[in-house]
Amino acid sequence: MSSLATSVESLDDHKVRVRVTVPAAEFDKAVDAAYRKIAREAKIPGFRPGKAPRQLLESRLGPGYAREQALRDALPDYYEQAIVAEAVDAIASPEIEITAGADTGDVAFDAVVEVRPVVTVSGYLGLRVEIEDPSATDEQVDAQLERMREQFAELADSDDPLIDANYALVDITTTVDGAPVDGLSVTDYLYEVGSGALVEELDVQLRGSTPGAILRFDAELPERFGDRAGDTVTFSVVVKETKRKVLPDLHDEWVSEVSEFTTVDELRADIAERITLVGRVQAQMAVREQVLEGLAGLVDLEAPLPLVNAEMERRLQDLAHRLEAQGVTIPQYLMLTGQDQQAFVDELRAGCAQAVLADLALRSVVEQERVVADDADVDAEVARLAERLEREADAVRTELERNGAIEPLRSDITRSKAVRLLVDRAEVVDATGAPVDLTLPEPDTETEPASTDAEETPE
Repeated sequence: MSSLATSVESLDDHKVRVRVTVPAAEFDKAVDAAYRKIAREAKIPGFRPGKAPRQLLESRLGPGYAREQALRDALPDYYEQAIVAEAVDAIASPEIEITAGADTGDVAFDAVVEVRPVVTVSGYLGLRVEIEDPSATDEQVDAQLERMREQFAELADSDDPLIDANYALVDITTTVDGAPVDGLSVTDYLYEVGSGALVEELDVQLRGSTPGAILRFDAELPERFGDRAGDTVTFSVVVKETKRKVLPDLHDEWVSEVSEFTTVDELRADIAERITLVGRVQAQMAVREQVLEGLAGLVDLEAPLPLVNAEMERRLQDLAHRLEAQGVTIPQYLMLTGQDQQAFVDELRAGCAQAVLADLALRSVVEQERVVADDADVDAEVARLAERLEREADAVRTELERNGAIEPLRSDITRSKAVRLLVDRAEVVDATGAPVDLTLPEPDTETEPASTDAEETPE
């Protein structure tokens, strides 16, 4: 049990003053530790590192040297003990002032530190959220059917002038200053007009061409050609055959051949159901984001700068790790995406400030609604985490406990439950003000989900 005497005084601007008194007997332990540290680092003739006696060190360095070292080393630990004892939710580094004991006796110091604001919000139940109705439209279903037909399309010979999405069987010869270019010459190459797979000039030349055409043009190689990027290459192209894509007719017989359904109507209904399901999942995510945005708007104060900076650092580290896996740095990412660095930082800061305010408001909701994460909730989350990691749940729990991560996990679960409460109570409408149904179907554990041979994720 700590022998420190502590107290807390509230100040303006969401700060507190933590007063700490360390008994002389307790501080003597820190002084002893300081002497041991000094002995390890000091070079005293005739003594190995760490073996010089305390009396000799005192005579050479003076009695106050070790006490100063002890103050530097021990005060941060005393401060941490004090804020834990007083349940101070500090969000920044403290300003520490020694008020007594710099030379002898009990040590006393004040620590002024910014704390997380405690806010009370109202009007958080029934937040109005406007989204697009996620129900499938005829246009979306038609587009999905068209993609299916594209997958089963066949190529037929054609003498018509080439247009985009037609195909040309070509021989391509390339030279630079009359010398052949390795890797860019090919015979019997089936090329889709308008695909841009080689150079833009090839598509331009092929449009309107017919079998037997001989095309000759110069083109600069784009960046994807690596070391040859920027080279001007002479292309000679012989159009040997031209083909057009023939899509299968959409009728019941074709549907029964390529899917588990027997009619076009059955297939359309299944596609509509899938599009709606994906749309509702995406809409639920959008509702969650808008609820948190609305919740942040209920907080009548500016987001504390230390919390905003901490959230920015977390997000930047997460982005850096994800980009690192792709061999890209953040500056490279900004360049590739055409983003201005300052605009990126400003947008990031605004998003982080909103997230901080939403978190403050969520804490208020948790308190007012008495939201709790019980042991069963924690057990379930540990089990899900263990499943994702492909490890035993007991081993995962042991590691979390060893790292002191169980209570932070419980807090995360609590806030997630609070968000779920707000989302469930939100008023979700479309642009006309009509309610939007985001209910997801119950999973069917007895039957496999329906599918087609050309299944794609609906767009």
